[in-house]
Amino acid sequence: MNSRIKWWTVAWAAGWLVLSATLSTAVAGTIKVGAIFAVTGPASFLGGPEARSAEMVVEKINKAGGINGDTIELIIKDSAGSTEKAVSFAKQLIEEDKVVAIIGPSTSGESMAVKKIAEDGKTVLISCAAAEVIVNPVASYVFKTPQKDSFAAQMIFEEMQRLKIDTIAIASGNDGFGKAGKEQLEKMAPAFGIKVAASETYDSKATDLSALVAKLKADASIQAVINWSVVPAQAIIAKNMRQAGWQVPLFQSHGFGNIEYAKAAGAAAEGIIFPCGRLLVVDALPDTHPQKALLSQYKSEYEARYKEDASAFGGYAFDAMNIVAEGIRQAGNDRAKVRDAIEGLSNFPGVGGMFTFSPQDHNGLTIDSFAMLTVKDGKFVLYQGK
Repeated sequence: MNSRIKWWTVAWAAGWLVLSATLSTAVAGTIKVGAIFAVTGPASFLGGPEARSAEMVVEKINKAGGINGDTIELIIKDSAGSTEKAVSFAKQLIEEDKVVAIIGPSTSGESMAVKKIAEDGKTVLISCAAAEVIVNPVASYVFKTPQKDSFAAQMIFEEMQRLKIDTIAIASGNDGFGKAGKEQLEKMAPAFGIKVAASETYDSKATDLSALVAKLKADASIQAVINWSVVPAQAIIAKNMRQAGWQVPLFQSHGFGNIEYAKAAGAAAEGIIFPCGRLLVVDALPDTHPQKALLSQYKSEYEARYKEDASAFGGYAFDAMNIVAEGIRQAGNDRAKVRDAIEGLSNFPGVGGMFTFSPQDHNGLTIDSFAMLTVKDGKFVLYQGK
């Protein structure tokens, strides 16, 4: 073989390698999805399970061959519950990382801070926080997976009516979730014939709420307390109430949906009543329940992998990641088309319920996605009434 033939052979081989790499990239690309979770900090009970659940979903998708041959790259940012960090990360994910969508943030305050950024950047945001104001009014690119706080308030008030409770106190954290829930409770109470005798806000970082409890207990007309928060303080208020010998019923929001909160409250958690998705009581569901198979699968896979109890919060991220994946499956790596695909999803099965989105509804769940639960012997069980 002369030198000219050798040169041609090497050039051809090099060209083929370049062409092969190009074809390989075209066939198997990478689609970036961002995530903003409070993995550390006071809201880590939310963000930790969310990050782990999202990672589990992505790993499973990629092991099965990805989506339409493309691999999902999940870029997780730890906001530690800081709105400032959430805003910075959202901008980075949209402008620098060029993600097709963002799941999270973990808290309502962060989600509200990021909402306009996602909208301006025409990038899907699927919040894992519960405040209804995240999706009401509807913003084109913003969705959320937790059930509406107005549904939670309604279920609590309906149970109070059954218990003939007509005078209550509200305690709420001073974060976005607490403020939004407080507004819903105060607005909706009169329609159920319930008087709000006191409505107090506390520092979400509080480690002692005994003074607040003493103030509420001094009003003998108060028959029950609703606490609305998603921080460790919700376990503290339960302990302070029982330490003060105050035995009125304590209702919590769906923010109580992590067994770690009940463990933190100890014996004081017994009897707490709250609305939540059915993941926490999946074993009590009949086999014919439309959610049971998915709930059982998520719970068993999560607990086997991470050696901790599955929570409603992890379920919110599980749903958010699967919804984004379905949008990508239908529409590819185009932000606007993925948005359209998500808005068109109907009867999409999730841990939180069956999602049916529309231009008017970016939460996609009905009140039936909730069940009333209580704490019995340190465990979450279906509430049977009193």
